[in-house]
Amino acid sequence: MQTTEFSLVAPDASEVFLTGNFNEWNPAEHAMRKFQGGKFVKKLKLNPGKYEYQFIVDGQWWTDPANPNRETNSFGSENSIVEVGEEVVAYK
Repeated sequence: MQTTEFSLVAPDASEVFLTGNFNEWNPAEHAMRKFQGGKFVKKLKLNPGKYEYQFIVDGQWWTDPANPNRETNSFGSENSIVEVGEEVVAYK
């Protein structure tokens, strides 16, 4: 398993959650911690593989604006994609 850090800068947000196929899209399981400057961070231990995810920002679903790698989901919108390797994490 690799520690994978997800982050989002959203200074006006009061709460942000991380959700994806790594937690069966549970919208309330992974609350992100807010740091100075409005940066929200969550670290997860993930097995190697390809994961789809989104942020839930004050109840609104967002793709990751810092990650250009996306795939269309079954609802016709997009999910952000992260690939976790054996030793490194890369957006792909």
